[in-house]
Amino acid sequence: MPAIMSASDHSFKPVLATLIGICLFSAMDAVMKSASIAVGAYSAYLLRCAIGFAMIAPIWWFHQGRLPTRAVMRVHVLRGVVVAFMGWTFFASLVRLPLAEAIAISFIAPLFALYLAAILLGEKIERRAVYAALLGLVGVVVIVGGKMGSEEMDEDAAWGLVMITLSAILYAWNLVLQRQQALIASPQEVATFQNGIAALTLLAGAPFLLVIPESRAWLEITAGAALAVSAALFLSWAYARAEAQRLVPIEYTGFLWASLFGWFYFGEGVSAATIFGAALIVLGSWIATRRRRPVQSAI
Repeated sequence: MPAIMSASDHSFKPVLATLIGICLFSAMDAVMKSASIAVGAYSAYLLRCAIGFAMIAPIWWFHQGRLPTRAVMRVHVLRGVVVAFMGWTFFASLVRLPLAEAIAISFIAPLFALYLAAILLGEKIERRAVYAALLGLVGVVVIVGGKMGSEEMDEDAAWGLVMITLSAILYAWNLVLQRQQALIASPQEVATFQNGIAALTLLAGAPFLLVIPESRAWLEITAGAALAVSAALFLSWAYARAEAQRLVPIEYTGFLWASLFGWFYFGEGVSAATIFGAALIVLGSWIATRRRRPVQSAI
């Protein structure tokens, strides 16, 4: 596979790959929430990154067999550090919030990412992409408002909101870096360095924070690593072939998967507000990803 991707793929394939990647990430969130409750978000995430690195690194080395250039490595390091703190704060929020609710709040990230893509990548933001992001955000507000209006806010939940907000800001930056990284490296290389650098970044806190899991938590963390690596491969492939503004709104469909896995794994219900908000999210994603018909020439 060539290291540098060129022209954008205007077919539905990048969209489908993104949908699959988001589904896999949502399943990973569910098993990692359980592991984070058992051993803490820090330990679960550090070990997940380390196991993920051990899974993907041999595959990357077999296919590529050489280290990236210094310029490419700078992008890998930057995204790895961002991902380390993004993931830690995200899983810390999952311990304190329902899975679907945390995912919903995190959807402020794609809205930020659309504008970061314009600033950092020079992408032209189409009007329909902005409308789609805003429509998805309205859906999130409906969902969160319905959930929080029917529940009492305690200190633990408040900290969860702080954590998920911080994670969402970092995630917006991550989405833009993901596009940059996908243009200069193969999916295997992206997944290798994302997991490896995130694990090295978090390792500094191991003497103070690391908790060794028991057997069930080990299984969940290993499953989380496999799901995360698979998702990263799909998303890296997609972001190498389509602009960030086309794929970012698809992040909103993660709420649908989170609702399903939250119900299946933790018995979390879905309210009428959740269903209505989810419909707005899906509509926003469809608006952002549908192709315009080419303008026919009069000549």
